Amino acid sequence: MAATALPPLPPQFKSIQHHLRTAQELDKREPVVAYYCRLYAMQTGMKIDSKTPECRKFLSKLMDQLEAMKKQFGDNEAITQEIVGSAHVENYALKMFLYADNEDRAGQFHKNMIKSFYTASLLIDVLTVFGELSEENVQHRKYARWKAAYIHNCLKNGETPQPGPIGMEGETFDLEREEAGSSSHQSGTNQPASSSSTYEASNTNTPASNFTGIQVPPGAHAPANTPAEVPHNTGVTTNTIQPAPQNIPLVDPSLYSAQSAGEVRLTPEDFARAQKYCKYAGSALQYEDVSTAVQNLQKALKLLITGRE
Repeated sequence: MAATALPPLPPQFKSIQHHLRTAQELDKREPVVAYYCRLYAMQTGMKIDSKTPECRKFLSKLMDQLEAMKKQFGDNEAITQEIVGSAHVENYALKMFLYADNEDRAGQFHKNMIKSFYTASLLIDVLTVFGELSEENVQHRKYARWKAAYIHNCLKNGETPQPGPIGMEGETFDLEREEAGSSSHQSGTNQPASSSSTYEASNTNTPASNFTGIQVPPGAHAPANTPAEVPHNTGVTTNTIQPAPQNIPLVDPSLYSAQSAGEVRLTPEDFARAQKYCKYAGSALQYEDVSTAVQNLQKALKLLITGRE
C-alpha cells in the first residue's frame, strides 16, 4: 500500500475508525477489501463533515491513499468493476460471519470469533458503497454486532454464553479497550482508546428480537486468512480451525437437456443478473467454496437457457 500516513482522526469521524483499522489489517492479505473499507470511510466522512479544516485535511490524505491503491491494483477487476468488487467484499464478509457463527454454535467462545463477528458487521457496512443492503445482510449485520457484544460481556463477567441464535437484548463492549494491552498493533489513525468507540448493540433502535430463524448458508468455513487473531494470554484454549466438509450440490439434471425456447428474449437485466451469478461463483472459488460456486453457476446457466431463475 502506498504510504500516505493519515493525520490524527478528527473526533467527528469516530464512527469510521474501526473501518479504517480493518482496512489497515487487511492491506496485505485482502487489499481489495481494504480498498473498499477506505472508500466507505471516505464517503461516510464526506457526509459527516467535509468543511472544517481538520476534517478536510484528513479526507484529503485518505483520498491520496485511495488513489495510490487504484494505481497499484488498477488491473484488478474487483477494483475497476463494481459488480466484481461487491461480490468480493460480500463473500469475504459472509465468510467472516460464518466462521464466527460456526464457532459460536460449536460452543467455542474466544476473542478471535468475537472480533470476526464484529469485523463481519463492519464489512457489511462497507457494502453500502455499492447500494442499498439486502434484508438478509441487514439482519446478518445486526445479529453479528449483537453477538460480538453479548459473547464479550459474558466472557468478561465469567459467564458461559448461550450458543446459536437467541433473543436479542441490548449489549455493549469497547473494542479499543478490549484490544488494549493484548496487541501491539497500532491504528493508522493513531487513535487513543476512547469510550466513544464503544459499540452499543441497542444503538440501532432495534427492539428485542428472536434470531432463531436467521438463514446461514451451508458448507461454511473460515477464510484462508482471517483478520482476527487470538490475542495472547486470553485464558481461552482453542483448537486449530479445520475447514468443514463441504456438501457439493448435485447438478440439476434438467440443465443437461434444457434448450432455449424460441420465444425467450433476455433483457439487459437478465444479462446483468447472469453476470452477477458468475462473479459470485468466481469470488467463492477464491475461498475454495465449491458449493457456493456451483449453485451460482447453475443459476446463471438456467437463466441464460430458459430466461427464468
